[in-house]
Amino acid sequence: MSRRSDRSRTDQSRTDQLHLNAFLKPPGEYLAAWRHPDTAPDAGINIQEVLSYARIAEDAAFDAVFLADLVGVPFANEDVLSRVSVVNDSFEPTTLLAALAAGTSRIGLIATASTSYNEPYHVARTFASIDHISGGRAGWNVVTSLNDGEAQNFGLDAHLDHATRYDRAEEFYDVVTGLWDSFEDDAFRHDQASGVYFDPAKLHALNHEGKHLKVAGPLNIARPPQGHPVIVQAGASEAGKNLASRIADVIFSGIRDLTRAQEFYAEIKERAAAHGRDPDHLKVLPGLSVVTAPTESEARDKLARLTELLPPQVALADLSYWLGGFDLSSYPLDGPLPELPVSNQSHTAQQQIYEDARRDNLTIRDLVRRVADDDRTITGTPQQIADHIEEWFHGRAADGFNVIFPYLPGTLADFAELVVPELRRRGLFGTHYTGTTLREHLGLPRPAGRV
Repeated sequence: MSRRSDRSRTDQSRTDQLHLNAFLKPPGEYLAAWRHPDTAPDAGINIQEVLSYARIAEDAAFDAVFLADLVGVPFANEDVLSRVSVVNDSFEPTTLLAALAAGTSRIGLIATASTSYNEPYHVARTFASIDHISGGRAGWNVVTSLNDGEAQNFGLDAHLDHATRYDRAEEFYDVVTGLWDSFEDDAFRHDQASGVYFDPAKLHALNHEGKHLKVAGPLNIARPPQGHPVIVQAGASEAGKNLASRIADVIFSGIRDLTRAQEFYAEIKERAAAHGRDPDHLKVLPGLSVVTAPTESEARDKLARLTELLPPQVALADLSYWLGGFDLSSYPLDGPLPELPVSNQSHTAQQQIYEDARRDNLTIRDLVRRVADDDRTITGTPQQIADHIEEWFHGRAADGFNVIFPYLPGTLADFAELVVPELRRRGLFGTHYTGTTLREHLGLPRPAGRV
């Protein structure tokens, strides 16, 4: 297994069960996934293929599937762009959720929508519609977007600065949730005899006028079945943690070290409590990229067959991207990572790369090799993967995991067929859905509306 754990650090006192979210990025998270012989290379725009992934996850009783998104192509040279699929050829995620809602019955459906390059009325109406279409299974991943390539599709020369976009996101969320509460739950009478469609006393206009937004309302759709669709956030900066602890029902994180994950888990729960929230109503789901097989050698062989497909220039470009888009091609590959300006896209990702490089004395070539070798992925037997999950869950580092699949459908099917039964054998994961909405899957209360 690519990472070892000290299981003596676990706390066996938890009696709840863990939550699993399936992160779907067809044809897989790995940048060369489309080249794998067992994938459909056009999976990003193949609805039947994506639907088959969602059904695999639903058959395994995953709480939800999650669709990430960028609203633009990250700037890179054309040779690099021509060798990757995921940023060039993929569905708009909320449109895709509507299709997945019709092809599934129980699994939650989460998609990304940016607060920087959308209007809150559009987002509120879209996710309310998906919640109605799916019978209460919608979730909104609240993001502030990442890069200049997105900004330049929306009339800007550069991405909004970090503080401004998080300030806008706070207000944006308040407007969206206010719009979802435009009607009280029982406002619509549909009384054909009297001719009264809804009770006007149960309609509440928003009339919001703030620093960034001015929205009158009301929203022209009934209150969502869940009251509010589930809110997901992934902020790890100070501003991101402040936002997540105030608004999120689920927080994704990219932390890979157990001790740091435990510290983050405790901090985010404390922050939620400081906002007057029940900390148990904020679920922390770290990312977990997995390749598994009946034996460790088989799992390693699977990962090796995948990683040999990644061109070196793509690996270098990916490293540059997470360092804020800074071109590393003029620096010696066998030299240290240079000091670069603080990125305006993901402060946390950039900081993590620097910490790794300094801790392990890595050159640029070493870092590129880590990208190419997919060092973020845990490889091992179902028992080894379950050991890792159990340690983090009982060790108060996670309430579950955002499971990432390097190529699809193979690594998803392997996880469902091999790891999920092992988790159930240990009493960590349920055998079936006990509710019908995503909030019920996650054990979250339904927000009260306005009266």
